[in-house]
Amino acid sequence: MLGLLITFPMLSSCAKLVTNTLIEPTVDNMQYQTDLDLVCEGSAAYLLMIDSMITSKPANKDLLRVGSQAYIGYLSAIPECAISGERLDTVAEKARQYGTRLLAELLPMEPGTDPDTFDQKLDRLGESRVPDLFWGTMAWLSWIQTQQGSPASMADLVTVEKLMERLLELDDEYQSGAVHVFFGAYDATKPEMFGGDPKKSRRHFERALQIGDRRFLLTQTTYAETYARQSFNQILHDRLLQEVLDFPLDEAPEYALSNQIAKKKARRLLDEDFFAE
Repeated sequence: MLGLLITFPMLSSCAKLVTNTLIEPTVDNMQYQTDLDLVCEGSAAYLLMIDSMITSKPANKDLLRVGSQAYIGYLSAIPECAISGERLDTVAEKARQYGTRLLAELLPMEPGTDPDTFDQKLDRLGESRVPDLFWGTMAWLSWIQTQQGSPASMADLVTVEKLMERLLELDDEYQSGAVHVFFGAYDATKPEMFGGDPKKSRRHFERALQIGDRRFLLTQTTYAETYARQSFNQILHDRLLQEVLDFPLDEAPEYALSNQIAKKKARRLLDEDFFAE
């Protein structure tokens, strides 16, 4: 332990080396973890380490991206971790901070920024910026999803939708088609009078399933929870969730953690008996 304490200040002065060789691989490898209880128990200490490193290097894009990714992952696991609502709010706010700070390294994010200037900068972003744009946007969206439709979050959602549209143009296959999952859920749950479109929703979900080869199971659970429920399609709803429950985790080890979460969510959605009269 003493050796670690002596070494850590030396590592923190070289953030890129630490991020590339220690932190980023750990975040990526977390997806291979199948023990959800272990993730729940160990995540807090890991997030504190990331917070400490970002405090030392507050404008480091690599660290902000990893921080955004880590907090998104923790937020997705929270429903299965028996964590209090107060902790959820704190984690969501930290995700928003890291996400918007990461985006601010790419785009003019200051209050009062001219919308045309923002749009022009966004249009100039190339494919090499997709990881930062994606994780920054998803971290911001994770916060919005915890706000239960507050006016501030709905105002932010307008910008998030614009960022997602740009990601769709740049690389719609990134992270197993996650951008399509966003638009699938968005078009399904938004009232048609405000631009919702069930047909577009289904096309997005089907495209995401194609991209992920039906191996990234959160696509199926989101498809069922949003489109299938909004359209009162019980056959599709139950088929998607049963597909998740029947899927062997070892067939997609790279998605083991998210698929474990999806399985627990699928069981919960089926147990809700949403279509009961």
